[in-house]
Amino acid sequence: MTGAQLQRRLAAVLAAEVAGYDRLMAADDEGTLARLKAVRKALVEPALAAHHSRTIKASGDRLLVEFASAVDALRSAIELQRGIAEQNAAVPPDRRIEFRIGIHVGDIIFDEDDIFGDSVNIAVRLQSIAEPGGICLSESACRETRGRFEIVCDDLGPQLLKNIAEPVRAWRVRLGAQSAASQAQAPVLPDRPSIAVLPFENMGGDPEQEYFADGLVEDITTALARFKSLFVIARNSSFTYKGRTIDIRQVGRELGVRYVLEGSVRKAGSTLRITGQLIEAETGSHLWAEKFDGPMDDVFELQDKVASSVAGVIDPLLLDTEIIRALERPTADLTSYDLYLRALPLIRAWAREPIARAIVLLGQAIERDPKYGPALASLALCHSQNFLNGWGDATVESEQGRTLARRAREAAPGDPLSVTSAAGALLNLGEDANLLKPWVDGALARNPSHAFGWLWSGWIRTVAGEADVAIEHFEMSLRLDPRASRRAFHLTGIGICRFWQRRFDQAADALEASFHELPSNAMTIWFLAACYAHMGRLADARDFAARHGIVPGGQWLKIGLLYGDPGQRELLLSGLRLATAEQA
Repeated sequence: MTGAQLQRRLAAVLAAEVAGYDRLMAADDEGTLARLKAVRKALVEPALAAHHSRTIKASGDRLLVEFASAVDALRSAIELQRGIAEQNAAVPPDRRIEFRIGIHVGDIIFDEDDIFGDSVNIAVRLQSIAEPGGICLSESACRETRGRFEIVCDDLGPQLLKNIAEPVRAWRVRLGAQSAASQAQAPVLPDRPSIAVLPFENMGGDPEQEYFADGLVEDITTALARFKSLFVIARNSSFTYKGRTIDIRQVGRELGVRYVLEGSVRKAGSTLRITGQLIEAETGSHLWAEKFDGPMDDVFELQDKVASSVAGVIDPLLLDTEIIRALERPTADLTSYDLYLRALPLIRAWAREPIARAIVLLGQAIERDPKYGPALASLALCHSQNFLNGWGDATVESEQGRTLARRAREAAPGDPLSVTSAAGALLNLGEDANLLKPWVDGALARNPSHAFGWLWSGWIRTVAGEADVAIEHFEMSLRLDPRASRRAFHLTGIGICRFWQRRFDQAADALEASFHELPSNAMTIWFLAACYAHMGRLADARDFAARHGIVPGGQWLKIGLLYGDPGQRELLLSGLRLATAEQA
């Protein structure tokens, strides 16, 4: 189609996708296809045909439909979702066909058979953030339909959508006038960890304090929403519980979330005390609680500090909880997300056999979802560790790691976890640290509460020779995630930076603490042996090297691939040569 043939018009675009389609097909492919065909014939086609639609694509688990108006698009979507909800009332949850729907109004490029452009892409991305059985509208679609339906729309705020340059304000449709059977049915929990931040209680009654408490909840909600791994309920929905005595279990059922964060604000003299606690909604059990104190004079700085700290703690905390949940699931009922979660404890072991098992699980996850960024990036990290530790053919591991790292960044460019993990894999494989700085800097600009991102930024600065900056970033990571399951990675990084600064006593302290926690990390072993040598503890250095397989001409020679600064590289290599001298 040439530029002269391009035709444009304003249209409402509806994009729909079957939620959990891969899981349904893996469990029963023939039954799923039969049920989907029946739903299309009985519900989808009549709902579309009744409202002046033009179906562009209807293949597999996806629909792309053009309407002349947003009113027609939304009316069709509501009828479809309500009809499916009624039909699903008698169907077991693991067999239900449920659609996610996104609607946007904007300029499209069209020809006889297809439509193109940002408006189409926005509708597709809105569909991806809708709940199963739900509808997500763009600002333009919401504006054109406002007041035309007896429904409530929750403001989700500006959303960073994949491959869309600017944030898009999104609205979630609440289908209030559902059938009795549908109303009694709790929202389906999303595949990822889901959380609602409830209004914080004002313990003092001061109106100024009330504004602060509400602003704090909004800031925490925004900070959590930056984590692509979390499903965060919008502020408007959470604030419907303001001033009410509530049952956390009921909140979880009504909002369709697994976790709830609640808290309080109290003024004591010139000091403000903020408390927060994270609760598992289904059981009512407390997962985390913390107090934050600060002077009233720095109230906004305190607000920012609490919001970032809470967000930084909650993401890894929920990840650990979700890992336990995934390990308890039956192996016949696994999704890509479950497979990824099962692989994480194996990756954290940082040993050859667990890494090999993690590679199998992550490979299965990617086979189900070839564009699952966190799984791609984690698999790249596994291959980079194989390369760094000599666990396999170096050429093969390097090629696979590099390919997967770049696939991860392409699949999830807006996900800080995927981007920073991919950068870490490339760092291990010898990529220039200076080329990777923009990767992690961009990721941390999108989510400054991302503890794992600060960890990898510390490592990239370590390799780049920026010891002071690296230590700051390691310490920031630990502040955001003080209960980090693997402090060894932070401690080794700090130890290496102290080694570069020739503060060998401090370096040895950090490296020994890291080695005590994770004795299988080759990097820790190499630097600790070299550190002992430079401290004049040659007997300790040689004994340590011999006990841990550091031999002349061994894998440690690869250190030149990581540390390009000649002075730093020679400082390490000279120490290792001293530590292995008696073995030559």
